[in-house]
Amino acid sequence: MSNTDTVYLAYDYPVLGAFLTALWVFLWVLWVFLLFRIVVDIFRDDTMNGWVKTAWLVFVLVLPFLGVFVYVCVRGAGMGRREATHAKAQRAEFDDYVRKTAAGGGSGTSGGAADELAKLADMKNSGHLTEEEFQRAKQKILS
Repeated sequence: MSNTDTVYLAYDYPVLGAFLTALWVFLWVLWVFLLFRIVVDIFRDDTMNGWVKTAWLVFVLVLPFLGVFVYVCVRGAGMGRREATHAKAQRAEFDDYVRKTAAGGGSGTSGGAADELAKLADMKNSGHLTEEEFQRAKQKILS
């Protein structure tokens, strides 16, 4: 291969071409993200039955550009509300879990009841409760 056959790619690929390539890659990633977001929204929506979800899913996957455009036009306003509702539900579940864990209840009420019974036994052993008071309080906790 002689010196005249050498190809310099930097000279054959101008800056505008590199910019347009980066733009197309960005748009493609944005498109995949939007498609994924719409598929998640289809499955998350509790107001649609299974057949309607299937129809939207087939429409979005078979004719993706038209399907996404129509979905965003028809159901786009509700996407934000459904996302906010889902986020609130997740936050409420997390807060409930933290409250139960911080109270010593663990994942159920048995840890809380066991803690209460241990406190009652300590109070009985120290003489602060009579046997009758201990039995009444124990029945109250276990019921």
